[in-house]
Amino acid sequence: MRPADGAELVLASASPRRADLVRQIRLIPDHTDPADIDETPHRHERPRAYALRMAEEKARSVAPRRPGCWVLAADTVVACGQRILPKAETAADARHCLALLSGRRHRVIGGVALLAPDGTLRTRTVETRVAVKRLDDEEVAAYLACGEWHGKAGGYAIQGLAAAYVSFVNGSYSNVVGLPLAETYALLAGVGFRHRDLRPGPVDGDG
Repeated sequence: MRPADGAELVLASASPRRADLVRQIRLIPDHTDPADIDETPHRHERPRAYALRMAEEKARSVAPRRPGCWVLAADTVVACGQRILPKAETAADARHCLALLSGRRHRVIGGVALLAPDGTLRTRTVETRVAVKRLDDEEVAAYLACGEWHGKAGGYAIQGLAAAYVSFVNGSYSNVVGLPLAETYALLAGVGFRHRDLRPGPVDGDG
């Protein structure tokens, strides 16, 4: 998948989930170059504004290292009301997030930024509503023990064990995993990226 101008595409992310998602739609970046930025929310910053700012800053931080390339960056924010939940780095972080998510709905907001070689920036924000069942102590302990929460926004990964606890998803599922695929493809297609040059390849199935 390449634009009409033939320029290379850089994925500004270290996330294995995002790498898997872009491969799912046969979008193979020419380079993966993770951004290194301060991800601390600003005082009183709203979740949607934060997600978009993070995506933009990631793209702009990588662009100087990749002149002449398109740079694709994204950020995923889990929010309870206007509270931005952290990326869980400790079991205590994850336990706190699970306590906030248990028995209620929350929002997952994805920010996507595409920076052109000429510096033009195009963005999208996507919101998915998610509900988590009321978790008992045994379920919380099991999830903490599995370790899937580490480094995850809101302390959970919907593509893993947490799927057993998610009772409702309204909107883009891939956004909750880490990248809203339909919206990302639309953003890329709008600047000339197409699937027309793809050669047939294997697609996972049920066998």
